[in-house]
Amino acid sequence: MTSLIPLTRRRLLGVGAATIGLGAVGLRPAVAQNAEVALQLSWLHSVQFAGSYIAQQQGYWENEGLKVSLNTGGPNAPVEPPVVAGTALMGISAADYASAAVAQGAPFRIVAVAMKRNPFAIASLPANPVQRPADLVGKRIGMAVANTPVLRALCALNDVDIAGIEIVPTQYDAAPLVNGQVDCLLCWATDLPVAMAIQGIDSTTMLMADYGYAVHSQAYIVTEDSIANRRAEIVGLLRGEVQGWEDYNADTAAAAALTVAMFPDAGLDLATQEEQARRLRPLMFPYGDETRFGWFTDDSVAANIETLALLDRGANADLWDRSLLEEAYAG
Repeated sequence: MTSLIPLTRRRLLGVGAATIGLGAVGLRPAVAQNAEVALQLSWLHSVQFAGSYIAQQQGYWENEGLKVSLNTGGPNAPVEPPVVAGTALMGISAADYASAAVAQGAPFRIVAVAMKRNPFAIASLPANPVQRPADLVGKRIGMAVANTPVLRALCALNDVDIAGIEIVPTQYDAAPLVNGQVDCLLCWATDLPVAMAIQGIDSTTMLMADYGYAVHSQAYIVTEDSIANRRAEIVGLLRGEVQGWEDYNADTAAAAALTVAMFPDAGLDLATQEEQARRLRPLMFPYGDETRFGWFTDDSVAANIETLALLDRGANADLWDRSLLEEAYAG
C-alpha cells in the first residue's frame, strides 16, 4: 500500500480564495500607521494558521495600524529564539515549549491560546479500536520515543500501567497502522486521521484532551519587555487575530480555499485542507467562555500546570497573562 504522507509536527518528530466576511470585533487603530511587526508561525504554511491569513488578506491588521509579516516555522526554525531576540514580536508556541524556555531563563508570557483542547490523539482502526486510555493495555503503539513522557502523562492521569503498552518506534506516518505493524498511533487529531480519511480509510480517534491531557497548544507568546514597551502593538496584533479566526469559525471551507490560494507552491491539497480545518475547529472553539478565540480561563491554566508537572515541565500561573487579550476584546 502507498505510504500516507502526513503533515509533520516538530513535537511528534521528537524535535524541539473565497470571500470571507468582516469579523465581529470593533476596529480601532492602536499604534502609529504602518508599524512593522512579525508573527512567528510554529510550522509550515497550512490551514492551521488560516485565521492569520484572513487577518492579513482582509486588512484587519492594517486597520490597527500594523504591517504584519508572517514568518514560517518548521523543523529547523523554532519559534522561541526570534521572539527572544525581538525579530518577531509574537510567536505561536505551546505551553510545554514555553514553560521549558522559561525554565532556561526566557522571559515569556502566554497571552492567548488558539488550541484550547490539545490536538494529541490516539488513532486506531475500527476493527481494533482504542476508545479510552484503558484500551491501550496490550496494544502496540507507534510513536517517536521522544514522546514517551506524553504517553506516560496520559497513563498517570487515567491510572493505566504504561508497562502494559508496547511502544514501537515509528516514523510519523499512518502506514504502520494501516499495514498492521502497530495497533494504534500517537499523533495529532488533525493530520494522520485526516491523511487516512483522504485515502478512504476509516479510523477511530481518541482525543487525549477528553481524558485529562491539558496542554495549551498553538499558544501566543511574547516577552515581558514587549508587554512593557510594545503593548499597543501586541493588542492590535491580537485584535486582528481574533477577527481572522472568528471568520474562520464562520466558514472553514472558505478559510481552506484562501490558504491554498495564498500558497500555491506549498503543495497543499484543498480536500486535505478542508478536512483539517473542520477537525481543527472544535479544538479552538470548544465551549463556554472559551468559545471566544484565544480565551483561556484560570481553571484551564490550573489543568495545564497539573499536566505540565507530569511532563516534568514545571510552570506556575505567572506564565499566562490574559490582560492583553482582554484589552483586544474591549476594543
